[in-house]
Amino acid sequence: MDTFRRLKNFYWPHKKYLFGSLLFLLIVTGATVCYPIVLQQTIDKGIKGQNFGYASILAFGFILIMAIKGVAAYFQQYWGNLFGISSVYELRKALYRKLQYLPFRYYDNAHTGDLMSRLTADVEGFRFFLSFGFSQLFNFILIVSFSLVIMFSYSVPLAVVTLLMTPFLAVTVYSFDKKVHPAFRAIRKSMGRMNTRVQENVSGMNTVKAMAQEAKEIERFEWNNTDYKDKQIYTSTLWAKYFPFMEFIGNICVVVLLGLGGTFVIRGEMKPGELVAFFSLVWYIMGPLMELGFMVNQFSQAKASGERLLQILDEPIEIASPENPIETDRLLGSVEFRHVYLKYPNEESYALKDITFRARPGQVIGLMGATGSGKSSITRLIARFYDATSGEILLDGESVKNYSLKTLRKNIGFVQQETFLFSSTIRDNIAYGNPDATDEEIIDAAKRAQAHDFISELPNGYDTILGERGLGLSGGQKQRIAIARALLINPSILILDDATSAVDMQTEAKIQMAFRELMRGRTTFIIAHRISSVRHADEILVLKDGQIAERGVHEDLIQNPNGLYRRIYDIQYKDHEQLKTQQNA
Repeated sequence: MDTFRRLKNFYWPHKKYLFGSLLFLLIVTGATVCYPIVLQQTIDKGIKGQNFGYASILAFGFILIMAIKGVAAYFQQYWGNLFGISSVYELRKALYRKLQYLPFRYYDNAHTGDLMSRLTADVEGFRFFLSFGFSQLFNFILIVSFSLVIMFSYSVPLAVVTLLMTPFLAVTVYSFDKKVHPAFRAIRKSMGRMNTRVQENVSGMNTVKAMAQEAKEIERFEWNNTDYKDKQIYTSTLWAKYFPFMEFIGNICVVVLLGLGGTFVIRGEMKPGELVAFFSLVWYIMGPLMELGFMVNQFSQAKASGERLLQILDEPIEIASPENPIETDRLLGSVEFRHVYLKYPNEESYALKDITFRARPGQVIGLMGATGSGKSSITRLIARFYDATSGEILLDGESVKNYSLKTLRKNIGFVQQETFLFSSTIRDNIAYGNPDATDEEIIDAAKRAQAHDFISELPNGYDTILGERGLGLSGGQKQRIAIARALLINPSILILDDATSAVDMQTEAKIQMAFRELMRGRTTFIIAHRISSVRHADEILVLKDGQIAERGVHEDLIQNPNGLYRRIYDIQYKDHEQLKTQQNA
């Protein structure tokens, strides 16, 4: 029950719906246990006593009881569902909110399909138990208690025999729970893995088809699908094994009671109507006892789902705003690293080692180096996507940890190599970081980003709804929308992460024009592999294995014949120099 105790804050505020449901359930249960009493009276006083007028009254009373039960059952189910739906509404909000604030470290290892499974299937599994599980448990307690009281009034020996049989069912149910809960937990995990496989396949369909790996993907999905099937079969086997055994114990009890009760009737120690009513009450006890398996089934599924939801809710938010943060509308843009080291979680080696530099407001800093040399890690630390392992990072002379995350990230604009656009209108995508922007401001940002012309040519212009991840636009067009988006938030610090590496030369020229507009008056960090992208930078940092191997301006760096920058320059411009030499000859 620890899982439900820890999730109590989500469902207990809606306890009025639960209590309302339980109140009507009390009426339903009371009406239910009245059936055997009416039946007993009908047999012993109406039929056996040949009092047909009394039998007619009992028949009318029976109809009235059924009507009351029907109305009460309606409200009981309505309030029960309202309790479950209202509770998971808050739970789903809390989960989604938590996902927004979890650090990048969490998403480095998380799988999209698994997260989607938790926010849908697991939340729904927990809701189902809240809507029906609590009421079923309360109904079990009520109907067993009421039935036993009436049974003891009819025959103490028969009631005692019934009680002596119930522990066998209880032990069987307990054994079933010990095995079925891990089985349901395994099913949830397997479903998460299968959802991840489907999500990755659909997202990467272009790569799958380009590499002609359809058969391989089918084979990989087959493994996940088979694993999910096997775990479901195992759980079904447990159910098929235990439920008949529970039913067998219940039927043994009925046979014993039938023989003993028949003897009492023959001896005149019990009336026929009382025996019939007693047997009805026996099934009111045996039925719920055997249905304990269903309740355990629901409880186990809800518990397994709750555990997976708690894994998200319990995840620590390692990077957050300080208690008394610095709030400002705009930073000047001064950036300083002082002996910064960075080691990513679960990594043995440092991604950055002793990084020290300073960028004054409005300066352009170029970051070059091989893949994995630490270029992107530097920019991630500026925006506090990660915190440095040691050292200090200052913005306008203050530690980045002293600013609120909102202030910090509102002043930093990113234009990345892989542009992400939402499945919404172009207008909404441009205004994503500044949703209060006017149409004039959006259009102005698009013009300065060299995007207005191609947007205007679209059938619906700025109201064109994009496909998933910007499907329907070219890479250059998506980049220019991303630049417009960055322009609209008017950042003090700009980070261009290899933003032109995947476009043709003509598109690059248009993007570079947009970049010049975007960079004006802003401290800019350019991550690039092309010398042409950084040659005009105020300072170029050349990184190798997480360290600054060289630094300086373009003209100075190419003068070092043994330097890493010069080697990159020679590789990229060798053909150009050879062609120039041939032309001069």
